[in-house]
Amino acid sequence: MSDAKPSIFDRLTGAVAAFRRLIGRGEPTAPDREAGSEAGSEAGPEAGPQAQRPKAKRAQRKAAPPPVQTPPPTATEPQSALQLLSLLQQNGRLIDFLKEDITAYSDQEVGAAARLVHQGCRQTLEEYLAIRPVREEPEGVRVTLRAGFDAAQVRLTGHVVGEAPFTGTLIHRGWRATAVRLPQVASGHDLKVLTAAEVEL
Repeated sequence: MSDAKPSIFDRLTGAVAAFRRLIGRGEPTAPDREAGSEAGSEAGPEAGPQAQRPKAKRAQRKAAPPPVQTPPPTATEPQSALQLLSLLQQNGRLIDFLKEDITAYSDQEVGAAARLVHQGCRQTLEEYLAIRPVREEPEGVRVTLRAGFDAAQVRLTGHVVGEAPFTGTLIHRGWRATAVRLPQVASGHDLKVLTAAEVEL
């Protein structure tokens, strides 16, 4: 008997052949047929019915269900986002505040500026959007999520194990927009210009 180890090609070929036999797809390759004929001749006639049993089981095995096709992601239109950002800049100077380097200012100065930004941005949201909490319970209470809860509206955190129902503490109620009332845009208006430059004469 030779002690030479099979090459990587031989091992891969054998693994592929075994996999094909396991899932019951296609006919065995030529080396498989030769090996099967040799094994049958060595085992004698009694091995015939036994050799047919795996093949019969494969025929009885139900075909695997097709994989679930998830729809491809769709691109979102940036116009509404640009328009809302422009309104937040117009009423609350949000972009000016976020683009400003505040490291050189004191906490009191940053707090005073943030108060003005907060007032303007809050006014914009109340005027153009209707926003409601996802969960009506107060934060900090214990809530139970039944089976079939909407995972897009409630995100589980912490040690998540098992299946619903889940009971945990409401850390944040979440927000959802129930109505959008953005103003109409004049034809030809470039929404990419979030705020126009100002030149004083």
